[in-house]
Amino acid sequence: MCDFCKIINKELNANIVCETSECVAFLDYAPINKGHVLICPRKHASSIVDMTDETLMDINAIVRKLVKVYEKEYGAKSYTIMQNGGECCDYGHFHFHVFPRYDGDGFGYTQSDAKHEFSKEVSDFLGKKMLEV
Repeated sequence: MCDFCKIINKELNANIVCETSECVAFLDYAPINKGHVLICPRKHASSIVDMTDETLMDINAIVRKLVKVYEKEYGAKSYTIMQNGGECCDYGHFHFHVFPRYDGDGFGYTQSDAKHEFSKEVSDFLGKKMLEV
């Protein structure tokens, strides 16, 4: 059983923010900013494609409420939502990171200098394939 499943099953301690029938949200143990929350589905899944629409809608509802709290209570004017799935899912259990953002907080993305195709062909291909899923 993974650590996130253990948190969900109350076998590991965590600072729980909220729980629903589909998800559990708790503070990240190494927060980027105060209020950095992880949202996990109760049912173990490593990828977004392994979850129900109901679970994904529940995650989004929690994200939306958190952002409202960040704005009202912390004065945050922006936020970041991150998610790694599949083999990039570092704990093996799907989760969203949600945290408030502030000017000069030092958080940023890094990426390689590699050039990737940006074209109408790519957008048309992806759009067509999405209709087939």
